[in-house]
Amino acid sequence: MNRLTTMITKLIFGMSKAVSRFPLTVLSLIGAAALICYMISLHKTPPLITNKLMYTLITAAFLGITAQFAIERFQRLAKQRWLVFVVSLLFIVGYFLILWPAPEVSAEITVRTVVAVFALFCAFLWIPSFKSDADFNTVCLIHFKAFFTSGLYSAVLSAGLAAIIAAVNVLLFTVNRDSYSYMLTLIWVVFATLYYLSLLPRFNPETDMEREGLANAKHYPKFLHILVSYILIPLVSIYTLILLAYFIKILVTFKWPSGQLGPMVLIYSAAGLLIFVLASLIDNRFAVLYRKVFPKVLIPIVIMQLISVGIRLNAYAVTESRYYVTLFGIFSIVVGVILSIKPVTKNKYIALLAACFAVISIIPPVDAFTVSRTSQIQRLENYLRTAGVLAEDNTLQPKENVDENIRIETTNILQYLEGRSSLKYIAWLPEDFNPYVDMKTTLGFETTYPNTPAGPNDTFASANLDTQQPLPISGYDLSFNIFTIQYEDKQGPNGFDFTLNGTAYNLAVQRQSATEVRVSLQDQSGAELVGTGLYDFAQSVAVRGNSPREALPPDQMSLAVENNGYRLKIIFQYININYPTGSDEPPSGTTAEYSAYVLVGGPTR
Repeated sequence: MNRLTTMITKLIFGMSKAVSRFPLTVLSLIGAAALICYMISLHKTPPLITNKLMYTLITAAFLGITAQFAIERFQRLAKQRWLVFVVSLLFIVGYFLILWPAPEVSAEITVRTVVAVFALFCAFLWIPSFKSDADFNTVCLIHFKAFFTSGLYSAVLSAGLAAIIAAVNVLLFTVNRDSYSYMLTLIWVVFATLYYLSLLPRFNPETDMEREGLANAKHYPKFLHILVSYILIPLVSIYTLILLAYFIKILVTFKWPSGQLGPMVLIYSAAGLLIFVLASLIDNRFAVLYRKVFPKVLIPIVIMQLISVGIRLNAYAVTESRYYVTLFGIFSIVVGVILSIKPVTKNKYIALLAACFAVISIIPPVDAFTVSRTSQIQRLENYLRTAGVLAEDNTLQPKENVDENIRIETTNILQYLEGRSSLKYIAWLPEDFNPYVDMKTTLGFETTYPNTPAGPNDTFASANLDTQQPLPISGYDLSFNIFTIQYEDKQGPNGFDFTLNGTAYNLAVQRQSATEVRVSLQDQSGAELVGTGLYDFAQSVAVRGNSPREALPPDQMSLAVENNGYRLKIIFQYININYPTGSDEPPSGTTAEYSAYVLVGGPTR
């Protein structure tokens, strides 16, 4: 009992010290947990501002850790600790102000934030060892141990509390089903991170107590020694032999992979470098041999991967994923060379270089999104100039008879750019161009997709809106644009929150099957006020055939419903129905996708 009391007291004392040591991080974690609980309580898509605040708080948490380690490493900063945190807060406010005008949390914002957080993580690994007695390998070991110890405690605590909540729900009274989510949020966002921070000693100690804490944290557990030496190193070695055998196969057959090699080598390189750092504190034969061989073997394997990626870049240009695979390959080669000629005490260059490469990848004009966008636009222009659709002076000359491969690639590129809000960078396209509905009127040919191997009886039905005609909006208050993908799984309702005449509503868009999508206007409680399915109407409008058909006027592409004074009008931009077996019935595997404007009207006052 005394041992349990002592352990709990030590845990509470350590976590309280972590609160005072990392104040910005702790405040950010509490704010993030509160936001997550709020989003759970909504039971619908949260407001955009909530997502922006969440991204800001996550970045602030990592910046707070980095700032504290910088304070502990540099005496000048230690004397002005609160000034450092004020400057950090200003950076966070600046980040939020950058996000504030964004109409959505796009993939670009997400990637940039993730990469920035990764750079901060690398920074707080590297800072304690910068021109100090702190050993980078020891710093990484302590972080590694703290991470898994915190994860284990949190997992046990989560399982125990979940069992308690379940018992109360079954034996005593009904418990709100959100209780599990709230509990897991508090444990994994607040407790797990706070306990992880409490296990980190001062890596640049100043007092005897701090030196004693660092000495205790340096201990290399026997189980980890066995795991690294006799399990992880042999596994990586076997994986290395497989990759080298594949390399020899390529040299013999001269047949390069079509893309699967990149992710495999990326995972191999990342795992291998992590094990290299952990093995740097072990002196047995397996670890010593691994440290000598791995960096030298890594270089030719990554070169092979880069050649494979280069083939893909030459054929399909740059995308964000190919950019990062290529960048990580270059990073791996540089690190492999350094580790081949430098002692293990120089392992800190791994974190420093990783942070530098990460920062480079998010700074224009060499960032992943700018390079990818420029590359894809250039590829698009080359295709259209080859087809004679785009003249040398960048004027469009729409043509219907264009090679199918060019039509497919043009469709893919335009939809790729549209998904990243990058069409605005193409000067020769109309400002309101929509690649899903305006291809015919702008370029002369319809959107074209590769033929799917579903069977010889495949048939298609489609309908498109004539975008040259005005849309009637009389009698409605607001307009929304919706788009559904034909191969997406069933999903719960999502859509748009809005206020009309002082009352809050939600426009819900729910895919109920491969063909059916229901659009409905709901009140704050989720009760449907007016709604309709789309498939019956779409099936009556769409016409079968593999050749493009003439666009229809808005009145023929409109579905209107009304109930209790509430009105919905769906004006379809396009309808695409695929009958894989030639059957009209949904059970046959029929799929459908839609794009539409949704007009909403409330009761008149």
